[in-house]
Amino acid sequence: MQERTLEVLEYKKILERLAKEARSKLVKKQILNLLPLNDYDQISEELDNTAQMVGVISRFGNIDLFGLFDFTDMITYVRKNGVLEPYELLKVNDLLRVSYYLKDYGKDIEEPYIKDLFNRISTNDFIRNEIERSIISQDEIADNASRELRNIRRQKERKESDIKAKMNSYITNPRYDDALQDKVVSIRDGRYVIPVKTNKKSSIGGIIHDKSSSGNTIFVEPSAIVELNNQLKDLDLKEDDEIRRILDRLSRFVEEFDVEILENQKLISRIDFLAAKAKFAINNEYTRPKINADKIIRLNQARHPLLKGKVVPIDVIIGGDYKTLIITGPNTGGKTVSLKTVGLITLMAQTGLYIPAEENSLVNIFDDIFVDIGDTQSIEMSLSTFSASLTKIVDITNKASERSLVLLDEVGSGTDPVEGAALAISILDYLRKKDIMTFATTHYSELKYYAVETPGVMNASVEFDVNTLSPTYKLEIGTPGKSNAFEISKRLGLDEDILKNAYNLLGEDTKNVNKILEKIEEDRDELELKNQEIDKYKREIQKIKKELEEKSKEVDKKQAAIIREAEDKA
Repeated sequence: MQERTLEVLEYKKILERLAKEARSKLVKKQILNLLPLNDYDQISEELDNTAQMVGVISRFGNIDLFGLFDFTDMITYVRKNGVLEPYELLKVNDLLRVSYYLKDYGKDIEEPYIKDLFNRISTNDFIRNEIERSIISQDEIADNASRELRNIRRQKERKESDIKAKMNSYITNPRYDDALQDKVVSIRDGRYVIPVKTNKKSSIGGIIHDKSSSGNTIFVEPSAIVELNNQLKDLDLKEDDEIRRILDRLSRFVEEFDVEILENQKLISRIDFLAAKAKFAINNEYTRPKINADKIIRLNQARHPLLKGKVVPIDVIIGGDYKTLIITGPNTGGKTVSLKTVGLITLMAQTGLYIPAEENSLVNIFDDIFVDIGDTQSIEMSLSTFSASLTKIVDITNKASERSLVLLDEVGSGTDPVEGAALAISILDYLRKKDIMTFATTHYSELKYYAVETPGVMNASVEFDVNTLSPTYKLEIGTPGKSNAFEISKRLGLDEDILKNAYNLLGEDTKNVNKILEKIEEDRDELELKNQEIDKYKREIQKIKKELEEKSKEVDKKQAAIIREAEDKA
């Protein structure tokens, strides 16, 4: 898929929104690196799996995932007889905890693919219990991790108590009042010391371990407690050795469970990924697209997923008798948005995502999508709008195939209107003859005539309300856009003589076309009113039919009751 296409259609923004639904950083990163697929079977399977997860979450609620990390490097290390740190073992424990939770969550799932994911998750209560019993936090090992550790720590407590008692004898003795800087006990390099004035260091014999920044205080370990401190230090070393032995023991348990841990990581990542896609669909009220490889696009009430506020949906139909759609209409009327809507929805469907359209919308699978929709970068590089556009079109005509989708915005614009229109028609005809599905927007009237006269090409327009002088953003397939310049000028108060003169300057062909378009628009409005009336009658008929069915059921119930009563009497 063209990198520029993904950028212009803002595909990354869709991935960013999808990533917010994932619970783990691992899967968020995976989502942000997604690319659209072009294999029909693979996309179909991915949509099937997403649909199953939508069903699961709709019935059982969101999946509360936690404790998912990338264990690849950790397992590689532990397989080389490495010893894991407490924080790493806690990560393993989190994985085991979430595995246990998921096994419970999945016990009533019926969807086959999702059920299989949950069933394949492994649990290990022994390792989970051992880690929870041994590790309090990433900085603290529990006393009960081993009998030896508990004994060492008890000895340390007694030794520290002896040292503190000895140190207090210095602090509370009036003899040393003048020598002590403060009556407190400190620790330097793991050894208990007392703060002594620098000029009184000879008053208390011992080992100097540190000096204050001012130089007025030295920290002395009295000779009387040197041996006690040595014994305490020895116990510290024993404690460290025992902790390392405990961590090594737990690491070997993890090593024995290594394959299952990596498999759990893979399975839970998949669950998180599918859950993110399902929540993305449910929260935004998206629907599952139907896909095909027959060059047919049929979008019902499609909305651009990145537009904010109230978005006017559009219906898009292309394929079969025509594979080129030419959209005309006023500026800011929604022509470019229509192009981007088709392109972005196609990318979403090819990523295995639900789309912002009504049920039964049909999306074609393309090998590639080519776009020419603006290019501020080329303009900054001193290329004219026309040159920038033509550079991209040259690339499109060289690379696009019958399995491609081409989106052209204001094709042929930026140069002389007559030459631009002729060039636009030639480009579109070239793509038509290569059987490439193409959407194009234009202001050129010549392209409207081209669409009417050429098989395989269809007109479309974005609607404009002359009463409010604003676009409605509705896309009308089969009708070219009508110029509203005279009507708008009239409503804005332009002099009547100027308008008459301008009208007389129009060619007869243009006048006739405008009259035809006005008639088509009137007929369409009339047909729409009739359709609304028909829909109203249909709803009334359905209501009456439902009432009759309910009355029929009541009659059947009464009849059955009368028969039962008669049988009882008999």
